[in-house]
Amino acid sequence: MQVVIGLEVHAQLLTRTKLFCGCLNRAGQAPNTDVCPVCLGLPGALPVANAAAFEYGLALGLALDCAINPLNRFARKNYFYPDLPKGYQITQHEGPLAAGGSLAIAVEGLEKTVRIQRIHVEDDAGKSVHAGEISLIDFNRAGVPLLEIVSEPDLTSPEEAAAYLKELRRLLMYLGICDGNMEDGSLRCDANISLREDASAPLGVRAEIKNLNSFKHVQRALNYEIERQTAVLAAGGQIVQETRLFDEASGETRPMRLKEQSHDYRYFPEPDLLPVALDAAWIERVRAALPELPWQRQARFERELGLSATAAEIITQSRPLADYFEQTLAEGAAAKEIANWVMTEVLRLIKDPQRELASFRVTPARLAELIKLVQTGTVSVTAAKEIFNRIAEAGGEPAALVEELGLSQLSSTDELKVLAAEVIAAHPREAATYRGGKAGLLGFFVGKLMQRSAGRANPKLAGEIIKELLEQ
Repeated sequence: MQVVIGLEVHAQLLTRTKLFCGCLNRAGQAPNTDVCPVCLGLPGALPVANAAAFEYGLALGLALDCAINPLNRFARKNYFYPDLPKGYQITQHEGPLAAGGSLAIAVEGLEKTVRIQRIHVEDDAGKSVHAGEISLIDFNRAGVPLLEIVSEPDLTSPEEAAAYLKELRRLLMYLGICDGNMEDGSLRCDANISLREDASAPLGVRAEIKNLNSFKHVQRALNYEIERQTAVLAAGGQIVQETRLFDEASGETRPMRLKEQSHDYRYFPEPDLLPVALDAAWIERVRAALPELPWQRQARFERELGLSATAAEIITQSRPLADYFEQTLAEGAAAKEIANWVMTEVLRLIKDPQRELASFRVTPARLAELIKLVQTGTVSVTAAKEIFNRIAEAGGEPAALVEELGLSQLSSTDELKVLAAEVIAAHPREAATYRGGKAGLLGFFVGKLMQRSAGRANPKLAGEIIKELLEQ
């Protein structure tokens, strides 16, 4: 059986105000404070389209190489739900903002292109909060601008679906149009999945899994659904076209409702909004303002700086992290050394580069200076890591901390010979074994010397001196 998956991704846009009114678009406010007659759906309130939402949608469409629709009309999508105050959603039905692009992904080294069916603008609903036997509604989110990005059913495994979602999230964050915070609902995913005999067979009946809010949940839900649908078909049953919810605790999906058809929503043109025209000048202005896209930056880091594919991918996962890397590079440190420090030490302390790097005390200039101190032999890598941690906690300049903490690297041949002789004398059995032909013990002696020097000894020089003394 072939698995067929398509994703519908909803991305909340980082506009200053909501899509059709002047209410501020901000998270974390007291419930029902960022609301007005328009987003509450009160009689007589008239919407006005937010141009910034279309600019953000344009940026995404251009980045994905989509065809841009020059005349965008709105439609009402009619359905009832308590958190939908108007009784309908304002969306785009026919003629979306953008269509026909693609996004490249890689899974286990194999590349694949996923086609984009459409990108359209719509407003979000409110948020239901369930407390025991009662439900409360916060309308602060009602009217927040969304982009819905619909893929073609080109994905054939849960792993591909997760890779596609990760790459799309990376792009949205690079463009600065969505914060990508899946836990808070800024980025939400609905997955459509069906099975068929093989690639030449017609598409099977699909189930839609709603509101998946993490990469892990996407994979778990799809894996379960593959097992469920396979079992139903193997038993001679039929798949029901329905909407299902994912239960995080059990790892199972369960029925929510029968899947609606387009006509169930009774789409009709929005009478209170004029079409939004996107002229060529506007489109080209947005195109010219696009940043270097993440996959372009990743390829440049590999091609021009000699980074490995893994290092380039990790560093370009976040635009602030890639900026941090390049700013450190501009300070004169070596690219591969910076990459090693970023992947091991920086990301050990910075879990969310998007939010945390701006206030990180180890600035690009300080990291570059620290790397140079290691390269010139002024400090050992061990000492440099101690200084790095000190700066991250309390600030300070690398060179000053070397002096303050007494961490300058010991490179005096005479001093190292004394330490080496002491180490060899303290371990006569190991010395005899080394002299008997077990050259691998050299690292043991270097480690002991590093301990004796409190990590200050130049390990390369220490190794040479110990080897010389052992072989006398």
